[in-house]
Amino acid sequence: KLKPTVFSKDSCYLPPLRYPATCMFKGSVEPEKYQYIIHGGKTPNNELSNKIYVMSIVCKTNKKVTFRCTEKDLVGDVPEARYGHSIDVVYSRGKSVGVLFGGRAYIPSAQRTTEKWNSVADCLPHVFLLDFEFGCSTAYILPELQDGLSFHVSIARNDTIYILGGHSLANNVRPANLYRIRVDLPLGSPAVNCTVLPGGISVSSAILTQTNKDEFVIVGGYQLENQKRMVCNIVSFEDNKIAIREMETPDWTPDIKHSKIWFGSNMGNGTVFLGIPGDNKQVVSETFYFYMLKCAEDDINEDQKTFTNSQTSTEDPGDSTPFEDSEEFCFSAEANSFDGDDEFDIYNEDDEEDESETGYWITCCSTCDVDINTWVPFYSTELNKPAMIYCSHGDGHWVHAQCMDLAERTLIHLSEGSNKYYCNEHVGIARALQTPKRVPPLKKPPLKSLHKKGSGKILTPAKKSFLRRLFD
Repeated sequence: KLKPTVFSKDSCYLPPLRYPATCMFKGSVEPEKYQYIIHGGKTPNNELSNKIYVMSIVCKTNKKVTFRCTEKDLVGDVPEARYGHSIDVVYSRGKSVGVLFGGRAYIPSAQRTTEKWNSVADCLPHVFLLDFEFGCSTAYILPELQDGLSFHVSIARNDTIYILGGHSLANNVRPANLYRIRVDLPLGSPAVNCTVLPGGISVSSAILTQTNKDEFVIVGGYQLENQKRMVCNIVSFEDNKIAIREMETPDWTPDIKHSKIWFGSNMGNGTVFLGIPGDNKQVVSETFYFYMLKCAEDDINEDQKTFTNSQTSTEDPGDSTPFEDSEEFCFSAEANSFDGDDEFDIYNEDDEEDESETGYWITCCSTCDVDINTWVPFYSTELNKPAMIYCSHGDGHWVHAQCMDLAERTLIHLSEGSNKYYCNEHVGIARALQTPKRVPPLKKPPLKSLHKKGSGKILTPAKKSFLRRLFD
């Protein structure tokens, strides 16, 4: 069930970023509350962002969740704008720090020509430590990391981060590397060291989900430029040792097997949300099919659940590469982060909005034909409900803009102003009740003395009476 969300009034603007690095952070002030760190990504103008945002839940009810989003300024070795990278949080000696690695960025401005304006390159293989409390950033150069990697898998455990797979754009390879980056946070300067471990896997753009405290599952991704990776791997930890092994292959549907593109996100509790584009030969050309893959051991043989969504894509498929650059990943909260007295995740039929009160599906006039089962968007500003406008007659009532034959330009104009509007049925009444504008009376010139100074002549009363009548 999708629930509405809003941002608090003191939130900053969060652009719809593509391919940012995200992670969940448990703060020290209120350890029971989680924050979400968002860094980098592509903006709607196809530019890369170097900003870092902190999101937190300030209020949650059965009907909606209110987020607060703030922008965090960084000082020191600020990482350049990038996408396809990773950010994680490690904990050591009672302190925490963010670890940022990898990604891609546009080539330097001096090398950007008309033909190579949107060309990207691997970022330098630097490891950045980010202090979220003070906004400090420090870069570390580790000799074990020779190449920048994008769309890799990162697993954070206590004071250690494991980097698996990824894609090297310079060499066009997906090396089967496995790195262990350990961060120590003493009272002085942090200590960062890297170790190359055996047993890595070759994969990019994979999804990571956690099944229990010491076990993760890697799902999806690509093993070659034109080949999806259909094998899933179990990553287990025991005595600070990591082991990677293949798990039983899920019973992929034919649609998933034949699709060249797939994307998704972790839903928590060992569940992955997968999506694939529909067949372009269908009537609805850009339908997406969604699946829930359960990776937990007790649910591994359950049938996959399928969902469809007819929301069309806002991106031309020809403008992006069909592989990891087309993947959309979202951050996800742990399942227990929404637990509480308000029973946020329990569906309650009484929490549904009463459509009769909202007025969207009312019969607004005698010729109204707006129906919840047959309505389709008419204005470009509509998404999932018809546009309405308020009639000021009497106590006021809502009418559908389409039923009133309003042009979209007129609809936008009326919505931006504060002028009263009257629907087709009441506009005549409104005009009849309108009083005519009051016309101010003509100002009469004052009666001037007709005595001519220095003439010595005085008008007789008869002449004065005649001239007064003439002026009147």
